[in-house]
Amino acid sequence: MIITKTPFRMSFFGGGTDMESFFRENGGAVLSTTFDKYCYVNVRHLPRFFDYSTELSYSKTERVTNIDDIQHPAIRNAMKMLDMHEIRLTYEADLPARSGLGTSSSFAVGMLNAFYALKGKYADKKKLADEAIYLERNLCQEAGGWQDQIAASFGGFNRINFNADGYEVLPVIISPERKKQLNKNLMMFFTGFTRFSSDVQKANAVGKQDKTAQLKEMLALVDDAERVLTDKNTDLDDFGRMLDHTWKLKRQTGSAVSTNSIDDLYAKGMAAGALGGKLLGAGGGGFLVFYVQPEHQDAVRWAMRDLMYIPFEFEDGGTRVIHYTPEMYEPKN
Repeated sequence: MIITKTPFRMSFFGGGTDMESFFRENGGAVLSTTFDKYCYVNVRHLPRFFDYSTELSYSKTERVTNIDDIQHPAIRNAMKMLDMHEIRLTYEADLPARSGLGTSSSFAVGMLNAFYALKGKYADKKKLADEAIYLERNLCQEAGGWQDQIAASFGGFNRINFNADGYEVLPVIISPERKKQLNKNLMMFFTGFTRFSSDVQKANAVGKQDKTAQLKEMLALVDDAERVLTDKNTDLDDFGRMLDHTWKLKRQTGSAVSTNSIDDLYAKGMAAGALGGKLLGAGGGGFLVFYVQPEHQDAVRWAMRDLMYIPFEFEDGGTRVIHYTPEMYEPKN
């Protein structure tokens, strides 16, 4: 039996520039971190006592004898890609799916990590990220960028650069005290709305006005935000003000990014003293994160009292195998 633990990610700057259609031509970069909320994938070979050969448990339960009959596209395609058979897989998570935290990609990375471990093979972080991108974007044909799979696999607070040759992951060098202060100044709330990121991406692609100008400006902000974090002589609060700026730009990139209710919530948070914030993920719902100086946090929490507050800590681990018990498995002839 194998259990993997894979973190969710919080993207601050550059989201949208990780889309292949953009970065192959213009380059791209994101500033993001993983944090201490995880998804867990438990995989073992299914004993041969049943009239089905594969059992999957996520938000629903599937029992099939033929891999082609699996409804979950990521599981079906991953099992074919890695030639997996007779599997029992269960998925559970600390936070809900479809909420802007890269949950589907964290699952894809954690599942591939578990499948390799079950085969007794080691897959490094780059391999897991690359194969999760291929699984979701090519095999499952889901719209979206590349940052989620990379963040979930590598973990930590990183700048991820994208170009015509691929990507590179550069850890952001930030003093422990400054990083701790940033973590303290961020407040996350669950709006209660969930949606598929790929659906938002598709909706935003309709009526395709050119978003290149906004995306290029969002890309330039990655440099500025990284400078604020790494230069201890700059005012850390500028990070919050820049979040407000990037959120306003992001809202211009598609009609499905925000809704009236999210705009109202954001305005309430700002009026209560937040310096900036954004909706995490492709848009349309999920989690709002605000940058709030300590003296205003009670006021912001009161303004958001109808929403669930989610405390969190940054994490550095990325996906990992937390339980490994080898199994004797002989494929059927």
